[in-house]
Amino acid sequence: MTTTTRFAPSPSGELHLGNARTALFNWLLARRDGGRFLLRIEDTDAERSKAEFTAQLKTDLQWLGLAWDGEIVEQSKRGDVYREALERLAAVGRVYPCYCTPLEIEVSRKTQIASGKPPRYAGTCRNLNDTQRAAKLAEGRKPTLRFKVPDTGRVEFVDLVHGEQRFECADIGDFIVQRADGSAAFFFSNIVDDAMSGVTLVLRGEDHLSNTPRQLMIAEALDLTAPTYGHISLITSADGSPLSKRHGAKSLRQLKEEGYLPLALVNHLFRLGHSSDLHGLQTMEDLARGFDPSHLVRSPARFDPVQLEVWQRDAVHRLTIDEACEWLQPHRPAEVSDNDWRAFVTVVQANLILPADVTPWVQAIFGQDIALDAEGEAIIGAAGAAFFQAAASAAIESGNDWKLLSQKTRELTGTKGPELFKPLRYALTGQGHGPELAPLLSLLTPDRIRARLARWSAAA
Repeated sequence: MTTTTRFAPSPSGELHLGNARTALFNWLLARRDGGRFLLRIEDTDAERSKAEFTAQLKTDLQWLGLAWDGEIVEQSKRGDVYREALERLAAVGRVYPCYCTPLEIEVSRKTQIASGKPPRYAGTCRNLNDTQRAAKLAEGRKPTLRFKVPDTGRVEFVDLVHGEQRFECADIGDFIVQRADGSAAFFFSNIVDDAMSGVTLVLRGEDHLSNTPRQLMIAEALDLTAPTYGHISLITSADGSPLSKRHGAKSLRQLKEEGYLPLALVNHLFRLGHSSDLHGLQTMEDLARGFDPSHLVRSPARFDPVQLEVWQRDAVHRLTIDEACEWLQPHRPAEVSDNDWRAFVTVVQANLILPADVTPWVQAIFGQDIALDAEGEAIIGAAGAAFFQAAASAAIESGNDWKLLSQKTRELTGTKGPELFKPLRYALTGQGHGPELAPLLSLLTPDRIRARLARWSAAA
């Protein structure tokens, strides 16, 4: 049987790391087995679903490299399919209209909890006769449609992550399969589409684990083949709290705009809740070969932004010079030629994590003025005016040859080590650390080097 997985987001917000990891795991599993990865947009909730979020979801998946197979399924266009399936359930007596208001259901839940019982629908409308139902309609109540759960028995299945699972039917309660507005509820449309699309395996968040017995009952009632499920651990912040905007969680769009590379993100997500003996930055093909559902762990996966930066640095180092130039293009001064920009990026690429990190180096090479931090001012001041007078003099002969400039300055001043190199680095670049000075200074004209050194010979 061909492995078919899917990603089925609701377009009610932007794609965040948790959903992105779910999509990645399903994609990797399909590609590992030579199967199919499907995309379905679960937009039956018209009030919360937005077209702009659907468009952004597609853009984000394409950016991550998660290409889907076949046509995208949009649930909002499949109303006839769901109605036909609901009619089949009604024909065999597995659904009934429920007229209970949200307030009535909430009161019932609180009463059950107060008496020590599990909160579940009490079956208030399950056995209403035609006269009673007509009376409810006369009150202006719009019914939902509930699935009739057996009073006895249990639902059993094997979860790929959590192992054997057993749910008593008596603890589940009758659940809604059609909303009052006539749209299909998540439990229902989700399993119908999985079965009709031939989905064989679903990896999804563990918060859906309790949904599974309901969906298996629907599949059985409709004589549909349900997929195998694996419920993956949730992603938490570094302190163990739920990953959220309050804890600095960002959407994929925001991470992309900041300059994070998709290869860095997928390598980080691959290792969140999935143990692996793969080391170092891996290609998508390598990650697919190395993905193993049996290595999915039950404990929460902690998102570490520092570790993401490690993968980002590795991904930046792997960029070709053409890719790096394009990645940094928004920070390129308009007057800089293609050749000069290429030479500049070649020098600074290894020192960058995000595109914004290039700003001080753009200023150092292409700007006129250099601003110093407190440490730089202290080092310049300690070196003294005589040091920079000698350095400016040395620059007349050395030009932009760093080796010759440092050698001549050492001969003229008698300084060496940090006392030689630190003042020169700050005076020439405004930075205390960074790329090697030899290739960096080769990008500066001899006149600009002399001018920068001469500035401090007067101001130091």
